[in-house]
Amino acid sequence: MIDKTVFAIFCQVWISLMMLTSTAFAADFVGSEQCIDCHKEQVEAWKGSDHDMAMKHADKDSVLGDFNDATIKFKGKVNRFFTKGDQYWVNIEGPDNQFHDYKISYTFGFEPLQQYMVEFDDGRIQLIPFAWDARAQEQGGQRWYHLYPEMEKTDAFYWTNTGQNWNFMCADCHSTDVKKNYDAKTNTYNTQWFEINVGCEACHGPASDHISWAKGEQKNTTAHYGFGRDLSKSVKEWVFKEGHSTLQPKEIQFTDQITVCAQCHSRRVQLNEDQAHVKGSLLDSYLPSLITSELYHNDGQIYDEDYVYGSFMQSKMAEKGVTCTNCHNPHSTKLEIPEQAVCSQCHIASEYTPEKHTFHKANTEASQCTTCHMPETTYMGVDARRDHSWQIPRPDLSKNIGTLNVCTQCHQQQDDAWADKHVGQWFPDSPYRNQQHFAVAFYAADINYRGAGDALSYTAQDVKQAGIIRGSALQRLGAFPSKNTIVALGRAIKHDDPLIRLGAIQGSAGYSAYDRWQILSPLLTDKVLGVRTEAAGALAAYWPEWNPLQREQLSPALDEYIEIQLFNADRGFGMTNLGNVYRAQGEFKQAEQAYLKAIKVEPYFVNSYVNLADLYRAQGNEMKGVELMQQGIIAQPKSGALRYSTGLALLRLNDKTQASTYFKQATAVDPQNAQYWYIYGLSLEQSNTNQAANALATAFSLSANPQHLFAQCDLLLKAKSSQAKVCITQLEQYAPKNVIDALKKRLY
Repeated sequence: MIDKTVFAIFCQVWISLMMLTSTAFAADFVGSEQCIDCHKEQVEAWKGSDHDMAMKHADKDSVLGDFNDATIKFKGKVNRFFTKGDQYWVNIEGPDNQFHDYKISYTFGFEPLQQYMVEFDDGRIQLIPFAWDARAQEQGGQRWYHLYPEMEKTDAFYWTNTGQNWNFMCADCHSTDVKKNYDAKTNTYNTQWFEINVGCEACHGPASDHISWAKGEQKNTTAHYGFGRDLSKSVKEWVFKEGHSTLQPKEIQFTDQITVCAQCHSRRVQLNEDQAHVKGSLLDSYLPSLITSELYHNDGQIYDEDYVYGSFMQSKMAEKGVTCTNCHNPHSTKLEIPEQAVCSQCHIASEYTPEKHTFHKANTEASQCTTCHMPETTYMGVDARRDHSWQIPRPDLSKNIGTLNVCTQCHQQQDDAWADKHVGQWFPDSPYRNQQHFAVAFYAADINYRGAGDALSYTAQDVKQAGIIRGSALQRLGAFPSKNTIVALGRAIKHDDPLIRLGAIQGSAGYSAYDRWQILSPLLTDKVLGVRTEAAGALAAYWPEWNPLQREQLSPALDEYIEIQLFNADRGFGMTNLGNVYRAQGEFKQAEQAYLKAIKVEPYFVNSYVNLADLYRAQGNEMKGVELMQQGIIAQPKSGALRYSTGLALLRLNDKTQASTYFKQATAVDPQNAQYWYIYGLSLEQSNTNQAANALATAFSLSANPQHLFAQCDLLLKAKSSQAKVCITQLEQYAPKNVIDALKKRLY
């Protein structure tokens, strides 16, 4: 019989050898300098590009800003940019309200603006709030300006806070082979990179095997010249087909190109830094944002910064197999050919003349393809970025739901009806004009329209829609549970597109634990990390309700979910998510510690206060929760949620007067939140009928939710107000006849 100790040692040695073997055969990073001899043209194009200049050590070759004792006055205070020897320094205000000298260690980008970074003793690298406008002087450039003039010290994007932290927010995209190296115990960083900027291997991957292949040292290598990824175009040949005004793909063979570009050119959360996501799904390493109202207009046009991927995935271009390099040179990052000719690669020029298509004078800005199909939004003061969803102008939608359209953005003296009339005259047979659009369903969801759930369910199952749109429709279904929603969710979890499966997870939020298990449990073994871990995180909330078999089924994906939160332990959301898991599992002390850590690393992150206060309430200490949320209000004074939650806690403590005060504060801080107005109105029912009725009326005007209007009518009837009849008449448009009849009986 083998001794157990000997066997254990044998197993450990075997595992170590296996790890050593796998490491020995893994490709290594070699550096961009190794590429020059064989790829001179590509390297020359790359030099000075956005990728090359993504990040640099601050020196005379990289710094563009005026550090010759330049000054800028901001809020009446003078900020100074100067040098000490060959070092660059800035004298600006810190979080302690005092001015300090900070050494500039790195530059960030170069056009149309350049930012600068300061390195602190704890390893944090932070972007200062002033940027250098690198545009020409005649364009308004060559000046210092403040990027976020309205920012307060309690905002996440204040310059010393997490929103401006390079280690978490920026490093993964601006440098090559980054290791964040965050130490949760000491709350410090030791972030490392292989190359400071975006080098060749940031896109192509480690190049040691490629060099061996090039030298003839490797005969039996991959089909990609020693690289583990295929960055070629998906369509090798475009052909003319009868009845089409654009060339069509002869064949689409999807490659790794879009996924590789998306790792940086997307709005997303990083899940890890050691998964080779290009061999699988983007969602094995990143969790991309869907089309939410915080980032996009309802028709999918960009609102906040989305970094292209979310827009591109909506487009017909993506559907047809177009990739980034069909338009852009990946090394220079510029267009491959002049803008006027880019579209003509596929769009038959004779079909898109000013007479047939643009209806604007030839060779003017108004007649350019990008003017109407890729409108610009300016971020960071001077950085104009084009929408990559290639929208077809729909002023007919603008008339009905208020979405933007490029016509009235240029012709500002005209209205949407004028634009719709002209588009109708120019394109009377267009299949797009007055065509059903997902924007209507998204808008209906925003205003809580009673038919929104059905409209979203239809959109989620519409095979003509892009996957990211279907996933976004599913995501919104969380507020509209119904039979149609169940059908949409059931089909979604079986879909090949991980964005659709991802949307189904949040879309199931309106159901009970039992129903959510039935919907989501198949995703616990999903082949994509981001999908199965998000499903695990959603189901972990019901841990006490699961039997031992269900817990066993949930645990593997939940362990991976926990690993992701630990990777993001430097952010409030990571530790709060971890606290939620611990709480659900009954580990209350660990949950409290996780929430407190979230507050420590990000004191302005609201959810950590709310969740910890809820934990205290569950433990019978409501007042401790109130005190915690009052602490949170000081740390994040712009939060309506903290005031609202404090008000609810005070109601449970039977302090109605104080509760009402906090509800009022919540409506002042977040006046567009209908729920705050609704609860505020209800809290005033006994003390001030007029104010209560006005608050409920405001809630209804914001939400279009008949429940809010019904509450107003009910209140006015109880108060025997003369306005009750008017209210009931208004409610008749929304409520069934039996409800209206019951209210009318109370009038007399």
